[in-house]
Amino acid sequence: MENFVSALNGILWSTPVIYTLLGVGLLFSILTRFLQVRHIKEMISLMFQGKSSEAGVSSFQALSIALSGRVGTGNIAGVATAIAFGGPGAVFWMWTIAFIGAASAYVESTLAQIYKVKHDGEYRGGPAYYIEKGIGWKWFAVLFAFAALISMTILMPGVQANSIAVGIENAFGIHPAITGIGIALLLGFIIFGGTKRIANAAQVIVPFMALGYILLSVIIMIMNITELPNVIALIFKSAFGVDSAFGGLIGMAISWGVKRGVYSNEAGQGTGAHPAAAAEVSHPAKQGLVQAFSVYIDTLFVCSATAFMILFTGMYNTQSKDGSFIVNNLKGVEAGPGFTQAAIDSVIPGFGAGFVAIALFFFAFTTIMAYYYIAETNISYLFRKGNKGASFLLKIFIMAASFYGSVKTAEVAWALGDAGLGIMVWLNVIAILILAKPALIALKDYEKQKKQGVDPVFDPKALGIKNADYWEKEYTVDKQNIS
Repeated sequence: MENFVSALNGILWSTPVIYTLLGVGLLFSILTRFLQVRHIKEMISLMFQGKSSEAGVSSFQALSIALSGRVGTGNIAGVATAIAFGGPGAVFWMWTIAFIGAASAYVESTLAQIYKVKHDGEYRGGPAYYIEKGIGWKWFAVLFAFAALISMTILMPGVQANSIAVGIENAFGIHPAITGIGIALLLGFIIFGGTKRIANAAQVIVPFMALGYILLSVIIMIMNITELPNVIALIFKSAFGVDSAFGGLIGMAISWGVKRGVYSNEAGQGTGAHPAAAAEVSHPAKQGLVQAFSVYIDTLFVCSATAFMILFTGMYNTQSKDGSFIVNNLKGVEAGPGFTQAAIDSVIPGFGAGFVAIALFFFAFTTIMAYYYIAETNISYLFRKGNKGASFLLKIFIMAASFYGSVKTAEVAWALGDAGLGIMVWLNVIAILILAKPALIALKDYEKQKKQGVDPVFDPKALGIKNADYWEKEYTVDKQNIS
């Protein structure tokens, strides 16, 4: 099984795939005239506008659910792994995929809003919905829905749960099985409460955990501020293979930086599109812009916090292609949370293990919550009527997968997670490449209305966008709920 998963990952994350992801992000950046730069102020402003309704959540709640999925173990363990196998230069390529990936996040999230539906009184949307309505490929939509269901329920929760269990065992000596039971029970309490409980939990936990983590990294950077020029130079030199020590790792730096960057920020994966569709907004581009900024929060802020803590303190190892060590500052420490723990302990002795364990719990647990929401959305797509039984089974499966991941080895968990991610990325990238036009039209329309000094309202018929059924038939009835 492990050999099969490794071989599959070798295909899904081969060099051509890595460069394709970079190319798609760059293409959307050009087509949107680098909206990720032009509209930064607008993105921040839109985050705090709008209110929830009976059918949908506010923009901030939708952002929080999306960030729950984006900000996870990849922000701690994933960054450390990228540095361990790609060198410090991998950090630059994580930044790169985040910058250009913001445009991909805009496209997929705007499409999710355009083609969303109201199902059982709640907004639902995502790749399966926009593939069917926008492209007309029902079979491809069903394929994505099944892939997302398997990935979010079976393949990917284990990575998050495993990181929590390992971190808590290292810090507090609690057996992974006990941690796994705790994760499953707490997860059950939240997900059995429905979308609103997930949104309410996310909007409280996500800002708290991210700000606390970034604050600690800033403190560590200030205490090692003399290293700033050296660290910045090391990242850029290593990224382009001109550093004497890491010069031979340029390919690995790009590969690990992009792979771990996509795993962390999820731009182009299609996962962020699901909560984007749930937002109560007057124009799809609004939530598209908000979701684009969520990629920045994840990678440029939280992932950078981890990278700087590790590099400023020198608490990392980096292997060459032949398995020998280029840097071996932490003998016997595996790539992962241990790097961050050592970095914090080097500045605040005895604090690292506990802090990282708690941070991993918040980061990874909220990600599993988001995985459930995404899986449930695809259940709703596949079983449009009478899906209560399937939804119940889904809850049980994801609780069981979280427990199982807690007691499995990290290598198996990460391999399965990479496979699940790779499958979803490929299916979604094909879809958004074919279907980008409506998202680009929506952006142009939004910008035009803003220039006219009005709050943009979406009219798909006037724009020549077909099959946007909610906006054509139900929006006028619901607009009193929209702020």
